[in-house]
Amino acid sequence: MGALKKLFKHTFIYGLATVLPRLLSFILTPIYTDKLATEDYGIYASLYVYLILGNVLLSYGMETAFFRFMNKSERKSEVQSTALTSIFISSGLFLIISYLLKDNIASFLEFKPEFILYGILILFFDALCVIPFAWLRNQEMPLKYSFIKIATVVINLGLNLFFFLGLPWLISRNEASNLNFFVFENKVHYIFISNLIASFFGLIFILPLYFRIRLRLDFYLWKRMFRYALPVLISGIAFSVNEGFDRLMLKYILPENIAEETVGIYAACYKLGAFMTLFVTAFKLGVEPFFFSNANKKNAKEIYADTTLYFTIFGSFIFLFVVVYADIFKRLLIHNEAYWEALWVVPFILLANLCLGIYHNLSVWYKITDRTIFGAYISVFGAFITLIINFILIPVITYKGSAIATLIAYGSMMLFSYYFGQKNHPIPYNLKKIGSYLGVSILFVFLSFYVFDRNLIIGTLLLLVFLTLIYRLENKELKKMMKSISIKKTK
Repeated sequence: MGALKKLFKHTFIYGLATVLPRLLSFILTPIYTDKLATEDYGIYASLYVYLILGNVLLSYGMETAFFRFMNKSERKSEVQSTALTSIFISSGLFLIISYLLKDNIASFLEFKPEFILYGILILFFDALCVIPFAWLRNQEMPLKYSFIKIATVVINLGLNLFFFLGLPWLISRNEASNLNFFVFENKVHYIFISNLIASFFGLIFILPLYFRIRLRLDFYLWKRMFRYALPVLISGIAFSVNEGFDRLMLKYILPENIAEETVGIYAACYKLGAFMTLFVTAFKLGVEPFFFSNANKKNAKEIYADTTLYFTIFGSFIFLFVVVYADIFKRLLIHNEAYWEALWVVPFILLANLCLGIYHNLSVWYKITDRTIFGAYISVFGAFITLIINFILIPVITYKGSAIATLIAYGSMMLFSYYFGQKNHPIPYNLKKIGSYLGVSILFVFLSFYVFDRNLIIGTLLLLVFLTLIYRLENKELKKMMKSISIKKTK
């Protein structure tokens, strides 16, 4: 019981530190869309895709290799120092080479050189924190880990609020102020400057661990760790493609005069999918250790099946709820009506992220059977689907094609994981119920959003019908759960 309590405590603390950065983006969306033109928001959205990919490349799976070798090797000090030294050397080489080539990179990627420089420095600082953060997790120091993570989020948020809201107010009060030095015509600078400063402080906070772990490289051990990390790197690259390459393809496929604006309105409305993303992320953080801790139980497969069913129920409700009240959420998150044009994509993005969440549940089979190479295969397949469908549909229907591609990619990954899982490690999923909840929510979303044009009364009625369906089908199970909880409390 003590181990389980400890597990939930750590899961909650790590979950808070992981979800908060996503919440930061969520909170700042109204400010960005209010203060930035659609094409400027497009610059921010597309460059951050490269930062996602850059983070994957600069960590190159070494964090996962660190955990694996720390748990199976008796030479723990050599493992941690080798991982730290590897990232330190590769990050230094990246900084030097990319800085020297920044103008060429800017020309090739079609960004201003100063934006490329911001990106280079952010990636450098973040990469240097990868192994120290992994060390804190391995040493079971969640409070220190979370403190640093949350502190950087607070710094980032505070700087954004200062640059976008405080600075204009201060300058308006005193036009001769020295603060004019910080004024940029293109306010996208403020986003990257805030992130850069926050990343720098993150490194400063964690820097003492460099002196504790120390830099030392065991080349033989490094080769073994790198071989282990390589499939993780491939999966990470595929994840980056699925996560954000739709925005890059919009940028480079569409005509130059509309590309940035289209990326901007698409990326802003994509943020409404964050409701599902937050749910999936929080659930994933808690469910992964739960899967492993129950792997040896006799009823493990039934537990996995029930977990997937209830995830689908909650996810389907969130899907329908956000779509029904999309017009309310858009006013809360996106004040500038110029961005609302892309609202069409919201149901597709929400459903895509729901499929991704179901995929995370279904992936239990290859994780507990040590066949993680299947995760790489499925992720690469999803990336291939993302690229091909975007390439075909963007010239025809622009951002709508990107939303459709995201749904097909994540939906395909979900189905493939189920197919291979049932062949290699069958789990008795209740497909009838899962299919019913998913199917009804999709039908109600289609009716509410596309047929009745987001009519609030009709949408609310459909939501109540869906809740009634959940109650009728799950009433007995819910009563059993509540009864079980009350019995444990009395004991």
